[in-house]
Amino acid sequence: MKKSMGLLLAVVLNGSLIQGALAQEEQIELVPLPSIDDFTRGEDGWAFALGAGIEYEAAYEGSDEFGFEPDPAGGIQWRSGDNIFYFAGEAIGWRGLRDDVWLLEATIGFEEGREEGDSDDGYLNGLGDSDEGTELVLQARRAFDTDWRYWLDGRVVTGENGNLGIFGVGTRFGEQKDGSGSELALVAVYHDSELANKDFGITAEQAVASGLAQTNMSGGFRSVGVHYNYKKYINENWRIYVEALYEHYSSDVQDSPIARSDYEAELGIGFIYVF
Repeated sequence: MKKSMGLLLAVVLNGSLIQGALAQEEQIELVPLPSIDDFTRGEDGWAFALGAGIEYEAAYEGSDEFGFEPDPAGGIQWRSGDNIFYFAGEAIGWRGLRDDVWLLEATIGFEEGREEGDSDDGYLNGLGDSDEGTELVLQARRAFDTDWRYWLDGRVVTGENGNLGIFGVGTRFGEQKDGSGSELALVAVYHDSELANKDFGITAEQAVASGLAQTNMSGGFRSVGVHYNYKKYINENWRIYVEALYEHYSSDVQDSPIARSDYEAELGIGFIYVF
């Protein structure tokens, strides 16, 4: 998800795809942000979309090994006014617009665990597999104006394996208000000790089995990151998206033997067909 690669792809795609007679301004999105999926075309009732993409990402949190992974996209949505209920992959949730400047969201999703085999170089040998689990995500975005040019973002992720807090500020580029274009957000991430130890801690038993130093993590500041999203309407049904993320870890996280890199990066690109 390197920012430069995401921006470069966005420029290339924007210049190469045919604009055509796309009356996208007539498509009323819940909010005009590329990071928010809305397949309803502004109409109440059911909406369906199906797609796929590919991501180039780290093998696990703190890894310096990268690889490609397929990524399903799309979902099922039901809209009623300024409310959208959705099911997408392993997540089910609701988002709603209030007073034109508040976007609220609640999602129940599935968190993947970490396996020893996630490291092809054997850096996780002896650490065992971490538990999978469900998580609840509560999010609120507050726009500075109804055009959603700038906004503040707050998110709490709570689950069986600990809690995460994400706070950020973002901006949307371009004049279109149909959900296409690009946006950029800066975020600060905090975790509690339970989640910190799940991702970067090493128990006494794991230390003996792996040969790594026993590590006990405390909660607090986890990382600072940059998140970029780009979305393009190819025609009435087809959409293309690009997503890029760069996350720089705090010094406490970097001190963990599990963190073999001081950053995590991810780049994804895909297509979605809206029925």
